[in-house]
Amino acid sequence: MTDADSLFTHGGPDALGAPAHDFSTNANACGPCPEALERVRAADLSRYPDPAYTALREQLAAMHGVQAWRIVLAAGASEFIRRITTWVAVEDRGGHGEVVLPAMSYGDYAASARVLGLQAVRAPAAARRPLLAWCCEPSTPLGQAQPGIGETVDALPEGVPCVLDRAYEPLRLEGRLALNQRQLDRVWQMWSPNKALGMTGVRAAYAIAPVDAQDAVQALVRLAASWPVGADGVAMLSAWTQPGVQQWLRDSLATLREWKNSQTALCREMGWQVWPSEANFHVARPGADDFAGMLERLRASGIKLRDCASFGLPGHVRMGVLPPASQQALKQAWTGAT
Repeated sequence: MTDADSLFTHGGPDALGAPAHDFSTNANACGPCPEALERVRAADLSRYPDPAYTALREQLAAMHGVQAWRIVLAAGASEFIRRITTWVAVEDRGGHGEVVLPAMSYGDYAASARVLGLQAVRAPAAARRPLLAWCCEPSTPLGQAQPGIGETVDALPEGVPCVLDRAYEPLRLEGRLALNQRQLDRVWQMWSPNKALGMTGVRAAYAIAPVDAQDAVQALVRLAASWPVGADGVAMLSAWTQPGVQQWLRDSLATLREWKNSQTALCREMGWQVWPSEANFHVARPGADDFAGMLERLRASGIKLRDCASFGLPGHVRMGVLPPASQQALKQAWTGAT
């Protein structure tokens, strides 16, 4: 493993290429969304986008019922994570250089803090006055509700920014977010629709700023590179606001529920322990004696699972829900790998 490999632990294609059956990402397996894909393919790649993204921000604002100034565009969720962490690192907020993370979380939160010289603190350990706090629901890797999320938001000192990662909210298969409107208006809401649309190769996301964060929005805009979202990303985010695309997403959730039921049943049939989840992915423990070797053998058979060691769950895998044909391929590969 190279130094570069150790910095980026993600699912998806790797040195062997794209897996035939990729359980390692949480993209909507019903995708790509046809209407969104058509709009992306039709995007005018011969011109720069509007550097202020005026029309797109207005579309997204209307969709969420907020003022357009509250929409901050980003070149993917990971870029926004790095940018907002940079902002708190350079701003004098009277803190102690600490960023508070959920007990388990996406690795880019901690990686961004550390590269900027900040300390990543896991809940329930409490920073005296953090520079930044992260929440995520449905959570990763478990796909569950974040325990006590409302109390976490309410307990933050005034002026401490909190980001709620809502990447998997559109792919929630049950449950609901336990935050009221006042609490939502207090946090930064980060959305990355490419997962829900099954188009993770298009790098574009956005955040909804808190109601009183005009100055912070301007600071984040100044920190961004010029044109952070290309024409393809503009097309995808614009498509995201369309009623037909949202209807396609709702229809896909019904299919994903059926696939998830059969996938978790299959995992149990194979003797795997399955954790509960509210989203289109779940964690399982295969119980293999040679866990690393098992993952390698499955990968050689075209099956990729996401090792959860980087989340603090060694011996577990995170599995995006895939169609029945991929599930049967997993069963056959598992039989041959054990």
